[in-house]
Amino acid sequence: MQEIVVAAAILEEDGTFLIARRPRGKPFPGKWEFPGGKVEIQETPESCLMRELEEELGIKVAVGEFVAEGVFQDEKITIRVLGYRATRLHGEVKANVHDEIRRVPASEFSRFDFAPADVSIAETLSPPQ
Repeated sequence: MQEIVVAAAILEEDGTFLIARRPRGKPFPGKWEFPGGKVEIQETPESCLMRELEEELGIKVAVGEFVAEGVFQDEKITIRVLGYRATRLHGEVKANVHDEIRRVPASEFSRFDFAPADVSIAETLSPPQ
């Protein structure tokens, strides 16, 4: 079984988190996610996030502490998403890859259809009910 490790950025500013909708033609199209990407060979999750956020969103970030992990598994693949806090250093967020980007408070995460491996990260960040 193939395993893919993905690094995801938890970008919080002014009480809101940046989430992005996956485009058509990609796995889980139309689902929301914390932006990031596949960790390449010889790359740390932190360096992956710095590279991916510059490519996907046009921003430079500092990567902070690990927050949560989410896992999706079926008969062919395991996707392990590692969520790290990140701080935007400079650049304006642009949707270079995603259909849409939004900033939402964690209390509204339940309104969004997250990709399977991102669900537990969203739940970790959500306030208790």
